[in-house]
Amino acid sequence: MSMTSRMALAAALLSSVVVTGCAYNSSSPDVYTASQAQREETVRMATVDSVRGVKISTNNGQPSGLGAIGGGALGAVAGSALGGGRGSIVTGIIGGIAGAVAGNAVENGVATQNGLEITVRLDNGDMRAITQTATGEVFQAGERVRLLSSGGVTRVTH
Repeated sequence: MSMTSRMALAAALLSSVVVTGCAYNSSSPDVYTASQAQREETVRMATVDSVRGVKISTNNGQPSGLGAIGGGALGAVAGSALGGGRGSIVTGIIGGIAGAVAGNAVENGVATQNGLEITVRLDNGDMRAITQTATGEVFQAGERVRLLSSGGVTRVTH
């Protein structure tokens, strides 16, 4: 296997690890971990006060760098395939830099999900705001909802 093929394979593997790491969605009201299943939750009724769209970062604002590394490797391999001699070195460097920038942007995009910040008024008058992944469930001001709470995690459902 040539060096170019090895680099391409390594970059593809790194990219797949980045995408796979972002597949789990723990901020969704519809997803429970195995440790959350069959546990009692406190249920409170509330009325929706307001809803606004937000972005939820699944990497806590700290990119792993795998996107930049994978993109840089792919860009360098693709760039070095162009030209010959010193030209391929220059295009490899340029391709690596462009690939790293693009890979970082892709990683950040994959690590961001659409979410909702739902502000509710509990029956006792207290206000609470819960942020969760947007799942297609629509919440509107004035409607009654359930707050399911357990272990510091609260979900809003109908």
